[in-house]
Amino acid sequence: MSDQPKSFRRSFGLLDATMIVAGSMIGSGIFLVSADITRNVGSAGWLVLIWIITGVLTLTAALSYGELSGMFPHAGGQYVYLKEAFNRLTGFLFGWSFFTVIQAGSIAAVGVAFAKFSAYLFPVLSEKNILLDLGLIQISAAQVTAILLIVLLTFINTLGVKEGKLIQTCFTLAKIAALLALIIFGLLAADKSVWDANWQTGFTLQKMTPTDLVPYAGLSVLGAIAGSMVGSLFSSDSWNNVTFIAGEIKKPERNIGRSLFLGTLLVTVIYVATNLVYISILPMNGIAFAENDRVGVAAAIRIFGPNGTYIIAGLLMVSTFGCNNGLILSGARVCYTMAKDGVFFKKLGELNKNDVPGKALWIQCIWASILCLSGKYNQLLDYVIFVVLIFYILTIAGIFRLRRKRPDLPRPYKAFGYPFLPLLYIIAAIVICLALLVYKPLYTWPGLGIVLLGIPVYYFVWGEKK
Repeated sequence: MSDQPKSFRRSFGLLDATMIVAGSMIGSGIFLVSADITRNVGSAGWLVLIWIITGVLTLTAALSYGELSGMFPHAGGQYVYLKEAFNRLTGFLFGWSFFTVIQAGSIAAVGVAFAKFSAYLFPVLSEKNILLDLGLIQISAAQVTAILLIVLLTFINTLGVKEGKLIQTCFTLAKIAALLALIIFGLLAADKSVWDANWQTGFTLQKMTPTDLVPYAGLSVLGAIAGSMVGSLFSSDSWNNVTFIAGEIKKPERNIGRSLFLGTLLVTVIYVATNLVYISILPMNGIAFAENDRVGVAAAIRIFGPNGTYIIAGLLMVSTFGCNNGLILSGARVCYTMAKDGVFFKKLGELNKNDVPGKALWIQCIWASILCLSGKYNQLLDYVIFVVLIFYILTIAGIFRLRRKRPDLPRPYKAFGYPFLPLLYIIAAIVICLALLVYKPLYTWPGLGIVLLGIPVYYFVWGEKK
């Protein structure tokens, strides 16, 4: 037996990497969050505009990351970029936040969404079916389902890259095909009278209640836009997961940048088209106040009749299953890289006999499962997106810093529209973060607190290791 340290195998081609990007982005959000957005903006024009703005910001960030991925084509992605652009502490704070909130929270949220829609086909899995009442906490069948999904996908990914890659590519292609079919059938079922009625308010920004439309005044406009974008940004997030598996991608200096662009563009087009379908078949009130925010279900019933519920439930099970596989596969690589750097538990920096970070996969599984018991989909979403934006801002700012600090590093790909588009993203994301701090303090301040908690953890637990 060789005593040489194990290393990752470069197994992912351009298609596989693109499927990681698109598959990690498309979960359940596109079928749910348009309800909350519509309540906040109150018009068809702004509903579509929110998704377009989100798509532009996501594409801008993805194109900027292409430069970083070409410079540092190593496992760990964003953690590595922040460490190289700033310092070890900044990289650690991302990794700490990534493990405690961002990735585990996303895995938990998507797992809960999987369980929620599974209950349409299997009512026994409903969140109303309480299996254990411990007083302070109730454990439902939906929560147990979410945990079992996470455990199953974690186990599959410990078997090797081939298994995880196969699931990711197959499930992502299946859900893209199903979404395109939904869009085509939706446009064929479009009702011109509904479309015209929905566009009567044009681009007027107003709060929608079940009985009235209330105009915004002053800075509350900013809060409405920022609050609306929480859902769309979360639905478009996780595109950067492909950078975490850079050590397993063939020709990473080229394929990571290409996959980021192709994946985010594809998903942005699908998301905008899906919302145009909603507007063409559902009245604005029907979108805003769909039962339990399940706009996708309401649209499918309008398109396919009573069987639409089961069609969309099946699509969502496929979608969230594939999405969580991508999150689980890529997320453990950050823990692995941190452990190799000496700023996380040492044992997590080992590959198992299948050349994947098995221990990192299992600790991620345990923490995500605990989060499944701690909150509902919307609460997990609010916690995640604020912290995500903080580190996107820092990472894209890192491009400017590295251009000055290390101008001689090879850059096979340069950020598109530099410096204007990356700067535009930074400004827009800062404005959204500030607005969320003011208008959604219940979730954003605790998220900021978790990030800052990483500072004493870094110094007192791992110290300034060189």
